[in-house]
Amino acid sequence: MKNGMIECSVCHSKLVSPTTRAVSRAYDQHRSKISSKHRALNVFLVVGDCILVGLQPILVFMSKVDGKFEFSPVSVNFLTEAAKVVFAVVMLLFQARHQKVGEKSLLSPSTLVQAARNNVLLAVPAFLYAINNYLKFTMQLYFNPATVKMLSNLKVLVIALLLKIIMRRRFSIIQWEALALLLIGISVNQLRSLPEGTTALGVPVAMGAYVYTLIFVTVPSMASVYNEYALKSQFDTSIYLQNLFLYGYGAIFNFLGILGTVIVKGPSSFDILHGHSKATLFLICNNAAQGILSSFFFKYADTILKKYSSTVATIFTGIASAALFGHTLTINFILGISIVFISMHQFFSPLAKVKDEPQIEKLEMMGQNNHRSNDSSFIDMAAGATEDASHRVGTGDREPLLPK
Repeated sequence: MKNGMIECSVCHSKLVSPTTRAVSRAYDQHRSKISSKHRALNVFLVVGDCILVGLQPILVFMSKVDGKFEFSPVSVNFLTEAAKVVFAVVMLLFQARHQKVGEKSLLSPSTLVQAARNNVLLAVPAFLYAINNYLKFTMQLYFNPATVKMLSNLKVLVIALLLKIIMRRRFSIIQWEALALLLIGISVNQLRSLPEGTTALGVPVAMGAYVYTLIFVTVPSMASVYNEYALKSQFDTSIYLQNLFLYGYGAIFNFLGILGTVIVKGPSSFDILHGHSKATLFLICNNAAQGILSSFFFKYADTILKKYSSTVATIFTGIASAALFGHTLTINFILGISIVFISMHQFFSPLAKVKDEPQIEKLEMMGQNNHRSNDSSFIDMAAGATEDASHRVGTGDREPLLPK
């Protein structure tokens, strides 16, 4: 890369180096030009995400006995990651059988080794997800399922900030206002939701709830943004192959968590099947399906769309928890949900689309013209030198080739 130009090391052709703003604008244009097939995929992902995310806190609540978990939450997370690894292997075998003649095998040792090297960054979100999956169970000790779902929507704002800082993603003023409305809706629903007179780990429930909420919001937000970056940076790699590494790392981290539990509580806690029931079996299947669906969101859709779609599950969670467990749908919940849906409509409205700045475009065009003018100057200099040499030849201003 020289003087803002990228030069090919093989053919030495030159291109103007894309700026982060240009890349961000290209992403915006890509979103506005998606095909109907891609749009149908997004609808399928949103609907599936609503169902799975909505069921997750309900299944966690059903897994509790007398307000406690008879099983180890780490064991559920480990079994979930193991189930996702099995799914990734099965899909890889299916995909390998349907490869075209001449294509490099997905299961060849060289392909697996190269893919493992290129996708080593997936270990970071896998570690963060391992922490987040444990926090999902801890949050159930403080809040009812509907409130847990509402609090998780705080991740949208954190993710938007991370996308803007790390990936230079652009958001319009209307979209920032929509995110502010989302926080207002969450706050309205959260009023008077903390149980009174309850303590956990020797910490007042209000303080413990706020601490866990901060971690519960920050950790998965970082994991989501980093996961999207890691998956899309190796876009040509099969998503099932990437999932194999991601879930494999997750299984390793959760197994290390099990070993840590054994060290603290003794060898008896190594029984990962202890305390499990039909509810936990459905929970494991639901969490596995949710994780697999999320990988498609991050690679083929958008992290913001993933988190916004999860807010739709709040209605399903609230209504289902009220019907199954007798939780009351308060006026705060209804008002909060209404504000959340207004926020969603505002964020994805065509009026909220980010407009290109003419001045920035003008400066970038000027930069490109400068590169072109520099190349033109070089060509003119070369042409001038050639013309001068020709003039000298025509006037005899050179050494004679043959003696007179």
